[in-house]
Parts: sequence; C-alpha cells; structure tokens
Amino acid sequence: MRPLDRRRIGLLESRRADELAALVRRWGGVPVCAASVREVPSSLDHRAFLERLAARQFSVLILLTGAGARALLDQADAAGLRDAVLVALRHTTLACRGPKPLRVLTKYRLAPAIVTERPHTGTELLRALEATPLRGVRVALVHYGERSQALSDAIVARGGLLEDVCLYEWALPEDREPLRQIARAAVSGDLDALLFTSQVQLRHLLLVAAEIAIADQVVRALSDEVVVGAVGPVCARALGNEGIVPDVLPGQPTSVALVGALADYFELTADPAPST
Repeated sequence: MRPLDRRRIGLLESRRADELAALVRRWGGVPVCAASVREVPSSLDHRAFLERLAARQFSVLILLTGAGARALLDQADAAGLRDAVLVALRHTTLACRGPKPLRVLTKYRLAPAIVTERPHTGTELLRALEATPLRGVRVALVHYGERSQALSDAIVARGGLLEDVCLYEWALPEDREPLRQIARAAVSGDLDALLFTSQVQLRHLLLVAAEIAIADQVVRALSDEVVVGAVGPVCARALGNEGIVPDVLPGQPTSVALVGALADYFELTADPAPST
C-alpha cells in the first residue's frame, strides 16, 4: 500500500496544478484541485519604468519571481523596448530570488550575478546582496503579485535609491466554486490533507470561505483535523499568522519535496487509510 493510498489531498495550485496532481497520484493519493490565484497584468502603466531600464538608469535589477521576470520582458516587448531592455540588462547587475526568475533570464542568455540559496526567501536574498554596494546606487526591484514592503525597506536602509514595481497582480479565480468546495471539504472532514505552495493561496481560501461564512471553521479544521503542508518557511509563517501550524514542511522548497514529505508523514504516523 502506498502512503497516500486513497487519501484526498487538497491542492490550491493554479499554473502547475496538473504537475502537482500527478505527484499526488504517484503516491496513491486522490488530488482535489481548486485554482486559488490568477496572475493578471498590473492596471498601472509601467512604460516610463521600462524606458528608464532600457536607458541603463539602474545599476541593479532584482527579480523575485519567474512571473515577474516574464512580465518584465513581455511588457517591454509590447512597448517596443524588448531589444533595448535586453541590451541594458547585459550591463546591469542582476539578482534572482530562487530558480524561477533564473530560468527565465537564462532563456535570454542573461547571467545573473547574484542568486539565492535555499529556501530562497527574502532573508537569503538580502544575504546574497551583502557583497554588492547599494549606497547611492539606483536599484530596480520587480515584486511578485504584491509589494514586499519589508524587502523594499531593507534595500532603502542600505542606502539604495530604490524604484520598485509590481508588474502583475494576484487576483481571485474567475470561478470560485472549486475553492468554495475545498473550504467546505476541509470543514466537513472530506479532506485528509491540504497543501499550500504560496502564502496567497491561504489568503484567497479564507476570503472565499468568509463569503460563505465558514472562515473560522476552516481555520479550526486546518488547525485540528486536516494535515497541512507548506512548501517553505514563508508559506509556513503565513499559516502561523492564522494560528495554523503546518504538519509538513519539506527540507527543500519544491512541490516534489512537499508531496514526498506528505507521503513520509502519513507513513510515519501510520494513520489507517480511509475506507471506500
């Protein structure tokens, strides 16, 4: 019998839902999927920022996510500035938080000078930037779907002349019913586990749960009944802020490691598999 045999595992991933579901099935589990986040282009006009980037007005560019790196180059392309931006980036100190923005830059033959170590949080990014002088230096920071004020403040505290932008935003899915069903399943005991791969997934789950007046019940279920997995420390902290202590936190912040750690959890706790 495989560790997740017949267990119902809630997944809130949007872009990589099929990949995560396949991992759960490989361990014998039953994935229960609900997209929780849409990445939508920012409503703001960032052409002036792109023009300054193309004109090499920034000495350092920091990219926090692959989606942010893609949005940067896509919006530069739409503005007719992609070639100029790519040339400028080859003369800019590039810093990546984690492997996802690194993969995007590599496709364009761009080599970041600064990359983070696991688990690729803001702490590791600031540590990686310690050897890079920032005082009096113009720094561009491309956030994820919302502004990380703590990171911006830390760069300014080091003397960086910061311009930060959010090129895309996190929005709720257009169809919220699957997310409502996940919330109801958590409360009713129809989920054995729920995995979180980003902090915004929890926020959107609780927003949708509040719409149907069960947010408090969802928090209690995740605290007491449902096995909760967090992909990394940032996600775990977001859960902790709601009073939810993750049962599963993998050694590496990846989906593969998260599902593997969940399988190990059930194997070690030897809970009986649910009956059919």
